[in-house]
Amino acid sequence: MSDVVRVPSAKIALSTASVYPERTPDAFELAARLGYDGVEIMVGADPVSQDIDVLERLMNHYEVPILAIHAPCLLVTQRVWGRDPWAKLVRAQKAAERLGARTVVVHPPFRWQRDYAREFEVGLARMREETDVIFAVENMFPLRARGNRVVPYAPDWNPVDYDFPQVTLDLSHTAVSGSDALEMASKLGDRLAHLHLADGIGVPNKDEHLVPGRGNQPCAQVLERLASSGYDGLVVLEVNTRRAPSRTARIDDLAEALAFARLHLATSATGA
Repeated sequence: MSDVVRVPSAKIALSTASVYPERTPDAFELAARLGYDGVEIMVGADPVSQDIDVLERLMNHYEVPILAIHAPCLLVTQRVWGRDPWAKLVRAQKAAERLGARTVVVHPPFRWQRDYAREFEVGLARMREETDVIFAVENMFPLRARGNRVVPYAPDWNPVDYDFPQVTLDLSHTAVSGSDALEMASKLGDRLAHLHLADGIGVPNKDEHLVPGRGNQPCAQVLERLASSGYDGLVVLEVNTRRAPSRTARIDDLAEALAFARLHLATSATGA
């Protein structure tokens, strides 16, 4: 009998947000150089991230597939692809279909988006009937102001207890919310379709997105659990390198993050 290393089919992608303040084309170049399986496009202020024609050319030039689209759901991207949140999701869906991406990552609505929030679950269900693209709702986090807990999302910041067939688990967000990431992963089961791999210490209101292994989140344990369960979703490195002192340091951080993910996705089992 000997130990056999089994590597699951889950692909490891680089979020284009991970290279900021560099731009979307740089993410393709670094993903190709470092050996990532593909990229997740964070649709944001960078015009390239919004332009499907340019993204298609980058994908073909670097031979790096686009595996996921992160819809523009942030406060700072409220005007990207228009102001209508449903129109943004439709556009993200069309982009994913054209580019061959499997998943669209979407945040829960903000509370002030009342009509959108009211129809969110039903509307997503309707969209799922029209496409093979997965809409994976991401866990967010409450905010703290003057000792009070403020939840800016509806129906909630935590999608675990709601009827979403596919969910994105973000391990930097579990740090901010003080959640048990392993418990969330267990509760989600097969609904966990997408992982944003990053770390955090749990500073209130601070979404740190540290390189995995540099915070207190169970990044290794989550990966090992997914590997042992035959997880075939995406693992996306969404880390913050904006304070890297040089481009070399940024590249080192992204290489370390990829090595961490590959190491802990490899499970050992006893075989003949």
